Amino acid sequence: MTLQTAKKARRAKWELAAVIPLLALTIVAFVERERIFGLDAPVRIAAAIVMLALGWAIARDLGRFTAPALFRRMDPGTAGTAGFLIRFAFLVIAAVASLRIAGLDPGTLAFGGAITAVVLGLAAQQTLGNLIAGLVLISVRPFKVGDRVRLQAGGLAGQVEGVVSSLGLLYTTLAQGQDSIMVPNNVVLSAAVVPLREPAAVDLRARLRPDVRPSAIQTMLEAAITTPTRGEPNISLEEVDADEVVVRIQATPLSDADGPKLADEVLAAVGNATEVPRTDGVTAAGRISDG
Repeated sequence: MTLQTAKKARRAKWELAAVIPLLALTIVAFVERERIFGLDAPVRIAAAIVMLALGWAIARDLGRFTAPALFRRMDPGTAGTAGFLIRFAFLVIAAVASLRIAGLDPGTLAFGGAITAVVLGLAAQQTLGNLIAGLVLISVRPFKVGDRVRLQAGGLAGQVEGVVSSLGLLYTTLAQGQDSIMVPNNVVLSAAVVPLREPAAVDLRARLRPDVRPSAIQTMLEAAITTPTRGEPNISLEEVDADEVVVRIQATPLSDADGPKLADEVLAAVGNATEVPRTDGVTAAGRISDG
């Protein structure tokens, strides 16, 4: 949540305090129109216009006022969409109320609304289903951004696993390494959600001679590691000077129980890497630190 959002929320709070009494005054003037003004049709039209304008102002200010709470519970994209839906809902309510005040027959409004709802429902059946499912997931919160989960459902052709990277109103995005999987929310809502605990990763720093290349270490790790892992071992270069190269090696087992075995295999691979021949025929020595 930005400082600008907080300022808009405070300003919207005071605007709501001013607009709501004006709306109440408009309703009273409409109800007592014949006694106060002695007119019917002109007051109806004026009240409908004022009601629509005040409804738009209330919808705008309500969206801004609820923004901080939405940003605390949701990611920014979802919070923005939820705020838009709040404003849209109040605009629809204000428009219907204004048309009713203007004198449109309730039967006409109901019939027109029913036809519109049927047409929109048929045209956007999947979208509305995902939208409703997204609202349910956001309110129930069976998981949060950053959780690793496994979804099991027929609509997923079995199961899909990944880290929850975003919770949208239409899709839930799971990250699998560098790839992202967008799962429709109605599928997520009907799936069995299995929370997965991330096993402890094997993390070590190796101090090697400059002749040892990270690509050679990568090759030896791939050959030495037989334990199932959640991804390829990650090798990052941390320090380089005239005498040595410091690399960090990270690997995460698929099961927490395989951590010691994976650590043994990584140590063995790094031990072999310190014996990589140099380009001039001299063996490159190295040492391993547990930093």
